[in-house]
Amino acid sequence: MENLPKALELLLIGMITVFVILCIVILLGKLLILFVNRFFPEKDCITPKSINSTNTVDDNTALIINEIVKQITSSKGVVSNIRKL
Repeated sequence: MENLPKALELLLIGMITVFVILCIVILLGKLLILFVNRFFPEKDCITPKSINSTNTVDDNTALIINEIVKQITSSKGVVSNIRKL
């Protein structure tokens, strides 16, 4: 029983150390994301006019398909090619 306070002290110090290190990792990760998004932004998405360069579908259809893909993928998907089957 004489080692119990020392064991609890080591447990507390270890848990606090792990918590602080995890907070530092999360903070550095968020800072890295902010840095990359600020200094290396994504290039603009393809516009419907450049999609329809081969004239396989009309402009209205290309615009509708592009908007549907944006809605389904939360603006993360990009239409690169449209052709009739």
